[in-house]
Amino acid sequence: MDRKQVWDTEKSFWLEGPDFYRDRMVSDAFMVYPAPTGILIGADILHALEQAPRWETIDIKNQQQLDTGDTTVLAYTATATVDGAKPYQALCSSTYVCIDGRWKLMSHQQTPVS
Repeated sequence: MDRKQVWDTEKSFWLEGPDFYRDRMVSDAFMVYPAPTGILIGADILHALEQAPRWETIDIKNQQQLDTGDTTVLAYTATATVDGAKPYQALCSSTYVCIDGRWKLMSHQQTPVS
């Protein structure tokens, strides 16, 4: 996956819904969110998405990317907004893996910036 494509995909994970996730993440992916959500794995990620509003905007800065063949790791600062609420800012990382020629999200982690 080229650099623009991976970052466009990452932004879409913030903005899109469960169908996007089903198509672009491994079935046993895990995500680590701030409390009270905590650690979600596989189908629990999709269930949580169905219960929560999606972000309306996402701004990604301080982009870092490490490519090692069939794995890509991203690290960045995100600022997201939804429905007029105070912007949410977090330090994030995501790991993508290439399986049978398709890049899929394997893990995602967020640490809120206070």
